[in-house]
Amino acid sequence: MSETLSETTATSDFKEDKKTGSFLAEYTPIAKDGLWSNNAVLVQMLGLCPLLAVSNSVINALGLGLATIAVLILSNLSISLIRNIVRPEIRLPVFVIIIASVVTAIELVMHAWFHELYLILGIFIPLIVTNCSIIARAEAFASKNTLGKAAFDGLMMGLGFTLVLVVLGAMREVIGLGTLLSNAHIMFGEGMQWLTVEVIPDYKGFLLAILPPGAFMGLAFLLALKNYISVKKKR
Repeated sequence: MSETLSETTATSDFKEDKKTGSFLAEYTPIAKDGLWSNNAVLVQMLGLCPLLAVSNSVINALGLGLATIAVLILSNLSISLIRNIVRPEIRLPVFVIIIASVVTAIELVMHAWFHELYLILGIFIPLIVTNCSIIARAEAFASKNTLGKAAFDGLMMGLGFTLVLVVLGAMREVIGLGTLLSNAHIMFGEGMQWLTVEVIPDYKGFLLAILPPGAFMGLAFLLALKNYISVKKKR
């Protein structure tokens, strides 16, 4: 009887390992695509307008990045849910309406709960609707895959976009202002000013870094670094 129990346990473990292996095989490429090999900014070169405009500080970049992640996940989920219902002839207008509805809801939430951040980001919150990476993921992935994969793809694509935003924001803030996480209270609440780090004491500032040319130069550096690492890995 103990041998039978051992065999049953072994069979159960094997099935569990097989399920885990299958899960990793399906979801690892999605994560790799979103974060690195098909990154919306560094590879597809999409969403550059908001990226360059709001990445003058980490908090601004993080705020827009989190809003974009929420839009990607919710819109991907909705589109995957109706993928077998919507006719191919009208799918793009339907996708745009869904994305616009999600963006409007998130804009209202930010207006109510993160009003200062909402005022700083301004027009770039509703402009998330026009972010080509969102409609591209809806058309290329969410409309062809299950809810789980669609949501995970939205998360990974959003994280890839947000990571570039935050890194670029950190670079520009440190070089331009000598601080990190300045104005942290507008996202994390009053009493969180202690999160601000003075990286360079008594810094006079470098205006170019926080102006649009600084954004272009910072992005160029990140693109060059990404291409260098990719080429080095291939070699």
